[in-house]
Amino acid sequence: MASVPVLEIRNVSKHFGAVKALTDVSFRLEKGEVHALCGENGAGKSTLMNIIAGVLQPTEGEVLVDGAPVKVTSPSVAQSLGLGLVHQEIALCPDATVAENMFMAATNRRRSPFMNYGRLEREAQGVMNRLAPIDVRQKVAELPISSQQLVEIAKALTLDCRVLIFDEPTAALTESETQVLFGIIRDLKAQGISIIYISHRMAEIFSLCDRVTVFRDGRYVSTENVADLTPDDIVRRMVGREITQLYPEKQTASERTNETILSLGKLGDDSRFHDVSFDLRKGEILGIGGLIGSGRTEIAEGICGLRQVTEGDVKLHGQRLNARSYAEAVKAGVVYLSEDRKGSGVFLDLSIAQNIAVLDLKSLTGPLGLLNSKTEAERARDLTKRLGVRMGGIDMLVSSLSGGNQQKVAIAKQLAVNPKVILMDEPTRGIDVGAKSEIHRLLRDLARSGIGIVVISSELPELLGLCDRVLVIREGTVAGEVEGETMTEEAIMRLASGVGHNNSKASEHAA
Repeated sequence: MASVPVLEIRNVSKHFGAVKALTDVSFRLEKGEVHALCGENGAGKSTLMNIIAGVLQPTEGEVLVDGAPVKVTSPSVAQSLGLGLVHQEIALCPDATVAENMFMAATNRRRSPFMNYGRLEREAQGVMNRLAPIDVRQKVAELPISSQQLVEIAKALTLDCRVLIFDEPTAALTESETQVLFGIIRDLKAQGISIIYISHRMAEIFSLCDRVTVFRDGRYVSTENVADLTPDDIVRRMVGREITQLYPEKQTASERTNETILSLGKLGDDSRFHDVSFDLRKGEILGIGGLIGSGRTEIAEGICGLRQVTEGDVKLHGQRLNARSYAEAVKAGVVYLSEDRKGSGVFLDLSIAQNIAVLDLKSLTGPLGLLNSKTEAERARDLTKRLGVRMGGIDMLVSSLSGGNQQKVAIAKQLAVNPKVILMDEPTRGIDVGAKSEIHRLLRDLARSGIGIVVISSELPELLGLCDRVLVIREGTVAGEVEGETMTEEAIMRLASGVGHNNSKASEHAA
């Protein structure tokens, strides 16, 4: 007899008005397996996970645990059934401590009116130490995004779960943090705990997972053993077509020019970065690599007025840019796409059209201060079509979109102001292979149109495949530059970790 799955989804559909997020999908999770769930953004993966976790209710179909139908009416009911979810987006209380966030569910269930904070912090620190040396007495708001992601994972580990769902858990993690997480997942599997693992990173799927289920356009496609597939097999099932080239052709020799769009001279903030000098040339995509915490994001914030600089200067097309605020930078034509999509990239409770308009309301308002809704809608329709946003209409709330489509709206918001320079911090984090390909081509088209593009990325394949040159930041300053034949993962990691040395080009920039 076939074993009874620990979790089964039968013929589940989920509709949001006229939008069909899931249509008649089924899924089986066996005890003690790590099961990958793959699909493009908008394929329905997160919707199904939210149904399992009690965040959403299915329009049709049923959920079974140990072969018995259950009604998962809330996250607390899901937890009582042993079902836990590590969200892709950070879902923590920023003003509470790490320990309080980790044990919030248990705290809500306690009968005593008094809290034993000493015991709470000791237990939280014990769990947290399995992942990273983060002080659980800190407030979550004080932590960088990567540490907040680790707190999300630690929170799930405190639950007595039989099924754990990881939704893009490594998107904000360093390589060393990722390897620690992999070790924990393998330990959980050995204990008989079942894992659903959602990721767009094929290396992770083939390293960790036993089976893989693919969704496409809200429908079930296939379930197969990972050992019987190649990465290309999975991609074909995900997108329903061949993706022969993930990255567009780079800047050709005939396109190269010495014309400088953006220039930094010995820029510093007396804190996170210092003596940073580089030029961004017309038509190229300049990559910025380095370890998390190296100062990459802070440099971008300093350029566009989100962080006060204390030394050096920024020049835009040869003219000094003294952006004392982000509004001044936007007015000058410099925009920034934050790595924190949910916190800073989009307004989740506004519509798609309102998000796209928000940086350029002045051009959309008439002499009486009234918004021209017709122009707002035309711009939104044009940009969402250009970026391939999957939606039911421009009036939909951004919160109803998948993570990848939210990211496309965030990019559309930047393009709405016709920028001269776009600083993009992790532009494809949490985005599927098909959407990545579309965004990479868009960035190359923007560069060829004369817009300056700077891409900060923790994904080495993205830096190597997309960018014409890569600057490596270490401890707040330029450690070196790679381009052409010198652009390899090893060369970038050597510079980022301090093993390599500044090459002549980087030294010239710093001179």
